[in-house]
Amino acid sequence: MSATRIPAGYVPLTDAAPLIAAQEMGFAAEERLVLELHRAPSWSSLRDMLAFGQVDAAQMLAPVPVAAALGFGGASAPFSVLSVLSVNGTVIGVSSSLARRLADAGHNFSFDDAASAGKALIAAAGPGLRIGVPFPFSMHMELLHYWLHGLAADAGRGISIRTVPPPLMTDAIKSGEIDAFCVGEPWGSIAVENGAGALLLPGRAIWSFAPEKVLAVRSTWAEAEPGLTGRLIRTLWRAGRWLADPASRGLAAEILSARRYLDLPAEIIERALSGKFTVTPQGLQREVPGFIGFHDGAAGFPWRSQAQWVALQLAERTGLDRRRALELAGPVFRSELYRTALAGTGADLPGASSKLEGATGAPLLAAGESEAVKLLPNRFFDGRVFDPMAAD
Repeated sequence: MSATRIPAGYVPLTDAAPLIAAQEMGFAAEERLVLELHRAPSWSSLRDMLAFGQVDAAQMLAPVPVAAALGFGGASAPFSVLSVLSVNGTVIGVSSSLARRLADAGHNFSFDDAASAGKALIAAAGPGLRIGVPFPFSMHMELLHYWLHGLAADAGRGISIRTVPPPLMTDAIKSGEIDAFCVGEPWGSIAVENGAGALLLPGRAIWSFAPEKVLAVRSTWAEAEPGLTGRLIRTLWRAGRWLADPASRGLAAEILSARRYLDLPAEIIERALSGKFTVTPQGLQREVPGFIGFHDGAAGFPWRSQAQWVALQLAERTGLDRRRALELAGPVFRSELYRTALAGTGADLPGASSKLEGATGAPLLAAGESEAVKLLPNRFFDGRVFDPMAAD
């Protein structure tokens, strides 16, 4: 039987790895699929490629499908999230001049304390802090708002957040266009390598299990192609399982480094996969276990509570009715399609579709479809817990 070709889009980042590995390592072929991978220059162009049918599946910033369901972001079609491609994987960095001010004030760039790093940043930057993010509707944006406003109610005053495509982040901070950034790897490490800045914090220090990128399709496509939907979910699940094996890191970095994909040195890409970072141009080293996740802890499961957390952040900033936002967002993350596709594969399949976000500081066994599922720590830096049942 001949393979079915699915055009799929991605942005050149380390967390595009599941889509790329699925095709390169034969996981797509196991489901009689060929992923025709299309590299997009920005998140807005990739969103439009999916909306207008230039691709049928895409790596997507987790908040984009939620924002679309709430009527934000200019998407011309409703999207469905079939699975989470990656959790975490972002870094917050600062310009060289701001890094010097932080160091002079005694900040030690420990790379693991969001509260102290945030307070130090607010004090050192003063008014007029300019932060670059890849897209307005992104986990980068949501984490920054949650972090800075959580530290000081007036922290947002005088802060401007600007959109900068990931590959241009180094140029933007080097030229003085921005003072800081939040971006997916390897673009933070590229800024360090080029002497443009230093890394202040990994995104997981703000939320330790944040859904970063998702596999999105047009909702009409998901309904029209249930067989292909299931095969695509299984393909990406197998790719995520392979990427989670430490023995795969070297080969994964080599594959991603290819000219047709990220076109960057494999050594830089492997930093995110291993969690071993150079955080300053002077060579300061930091290690972040679980910096990016593709599989462990049911990482691929599209929790509706994750979508609802994003929706609540958007509602609070825009004045949208909170209850309405939660109702619209939950069904965007298609946990029922994920369960159906992976039944009988041995995948970790939680029995519930929602959970308390931020409630677990240690690994936890949760009820599953057939057996208990091990969930990984899920904490916000300030200890708050999001209960989707009580959020409205």
